[in-house]
Amino acid sequence: DGEVHINELKSGNTEMFWNPTNEVRRQRLKRHIVLFEEQTEFESERLWQHVTSAINKGDQHKATQEKFVLEEEQRNAARERRESGTEWKPLLFQQDAMTNEWHYKYEDLRPWDPLNDIAQFEKDGILQTMERHLSTRMSNHKAACINNQITRHKRSAKDCRRRKTSDQPSNHSQNTESSCSTPESVQELSDDDGKYWVSLGFESLCAQCGKEMNHLKEIHSAVLSLQKAQQDIHR
Repeated sequence: DGEVHINELKSGNTEMFWNPTNEVRRQRLKRHIVLFEEQTEFESERLWQHVTSAINKGDQHKATQEKFVLEEEQRNAARERRESGTEWKPLLFQQDAMTNEWHYKYEDLRPWDPLNDIAQFEKDGILQTMERHLSTRMSNHKAACINNQITRHKRSAKDCRRRKTSDQPSNHSQNTESSCSTPESVQELSDDDGKYWVSLGFESLCAQCGKEMNHLKEIHSAVLSLQKAQQDIHR
């Protein structure tokens, strides 16, 4: 969102290549840095703080010393892992077997959607996007929960019928008691009409769904309130 110039070295001429308008600058996605006290010991800002401080003070000798200390610690740690046969397993990065390059696991390369995307934030090293339309994401999670419940219930019903067949109880016991309370007619219910899971007593979402939905609604409401306040300030 800044000016870009082309410098012709032979002639010494400088040409403006890109000069964004105020409108372009306003549309820029705001980036937020995790608070220093909330960062882990291996996050860049905390890990390289002494090197950065020396560079800002113009002390190149001190910056080089601090950089050497950090790199030596990393070499020693790698040597100890190699000697003990400990495999290093990155939490946030994965290596491409073809190019041998490392890539961030949770990178989001899709274009920013100003109509739906509200803010992008990091939690525990994972990049996430807060969206206006929560229904799609929550409905997908809800459907997954329902499908899991249906699958478990069908499996239970199938196991029950198998036990009834293999146990071969007497005629009297067949008529008076059952080894399973699941009705035999459960197999006839439809998966497509949305009634199957209701008839089995799955009328409500799982606790995680409900908690996440309430949490996202609260965040969404707070962001909308802030946006309205911003608009009032601009006016």
